[in-house]
Amino acid sequence: MDSAVAAIAEWMPQQRWFGGKGHTPQLREIGSWELPVDEAGVRVRSLLVMDEASQPPVLYQVPVVERSAAVPAASAHLVARLDDGTALYDGPHDPAFTDALLELIVGEGRAVAHGAWAAGHFSGATDAGPRGARVPATVLGGEQSNTSIVYRPDGAAPVICKVYRQLHHGDNPDVTLQTALAASGSRHVPASVGDVIGEWDDTGRPDGRARGHLAFAQEFLPGVEDAWRVALLAAAAGQDFADDARALGVAVAEVHLSLGELFEREPATGGLVEAVTAAWQRRLGIAVDEVPAIAPHRAAIDAFYARAQAGAWPELQRVHGDLHLGQVILAPGRGWLILDFEGEPMRPMHERRRPDLPVRDVAGMLRSFDYVAGATELVHPERAEEARAWAASARQAFIDGYVGASGMDLARYRDLLAAFELDKAVYEAIYETRNRPDWAPIPLRAIAKLLESGPLRASTDAAGAPDRVGDPA
Repeated sequence: MDSAVAAIAEWMPQQRWFGGKGHTPQLREIGSWELPVDEAGVRVRSLLVMDEASQPPVLYQVPVVERSAAVPAASAHLVARLDDGTALYDGPHDPAFTDALLELIVGEGRAVAHGAWAAGHFSGATDAGPRGARVPATVLGGEQSNTSIVYRPDGAAPVICKVYRQLHHGDNPDVTLQTALAASGSRHVPASVGDVIGEWDDTGRPDGRARGHLAFAQEFLPGVEDAWRVALLAAAAGQDFADDARALGVAVAEVHLSLGELFEREPATGGLVEAVTAAWQRRLGIAVDEVPAIAPHRAAIDAFYARAQAGAWPELQRVHGDLHLGQVILAPGRGWLILDFEGEPMRPMHERRRPDLPVRDVAGMLRSFDYVAGATELVHPERAEEARAWAASARQAFIDGYVGASGMDLARYRDLLAAFELDKAVYEAIYETRNRPDWAPIPLRAIAKLLESGPLRASTDAAGAPDRVGDPA
């Protein structure tokens, strides 16, 4: 084993992006490529390592910088000292890697070595920064599955580049959807700067090779708040959020309309309906085993899903796939911008690339408003009724904005939307029971409420358009 790979195996379990919590990785190098660097005594590489201790095995991208002399100021990002004295650093925290990565994208370069290659693609403005100059860069904190680098070039707008840690064969919807939306002129996503795509050995592919996205760069908007933070502050202060929620509903609807025009649609066939409902049942089975409070509701939830399965299903199209308030930012003068189109992390990538149901996104946002109320109630239990009324108002306004902008009659799909929201609450109950038991009452209360009434109660006018569609207060 390469000494760098052995060192990475010891270092990897402490990284937030490592998905194999609870086990020691067993790494096998699949390939690597080297990026050019002018600095003497420095080597910049990206290694592709397969963790064969995970089931199924997981492929990780690990950029590293090898330096003949250690940099004491960067000791926090030292991976290891190798046997020959070389200091191995975590690439995203080292300027040699960050500069090489940006140049790969802006200069549309290509790196080839050791069974793999990487190529940059530039889709942004020509003033993305001076070529060949050192660009100040920092790693964005808080991410769990990827690593994002923020560049602040002199005389140019800031750029954020997401380095994908877990790699999959095929296009990443985070890149393809946002790039297509930005190119179409959508006002609800940041401008696209470019991406990196690569190829590596894969014995499971018919031709023995896999190909997928490695990184994605887009406009960075400093000093903005995500919608979760904005909504949480509003709820804590007792401020009405209806106007903001309505505008967010419009933004989501307009993104759905754009995606429906940019990518292929398909009808909801019987096989697809069965696949979706089977996924609901798999999740419910896990919940019944792990969350005792859900077991008594098993029959009612089954009936709820059966009603949705037998009801109306809209045409499928590309959607966000994991939409909640944390995936949206409020940009001054621009309104709501939607980020992170990578889809639900637990779903296989090939599923995330398929057309899906817009109501999945709507349900995710409705659950997110409910979570704001639940989080507020945990801190201020005496304001529980006020917080729930805040959420009901925000949910209603979001639905009003979405229906008005999309033209979709959500009343027709009320059972389906309710089922997606119920499935999301079941997932949340599993997550909270495993990780934050004090938060488990939030989804459990939502499950009980959904079983009682569903998220939609709509009346229609003579033309059949929804009048009031939303969660009853």
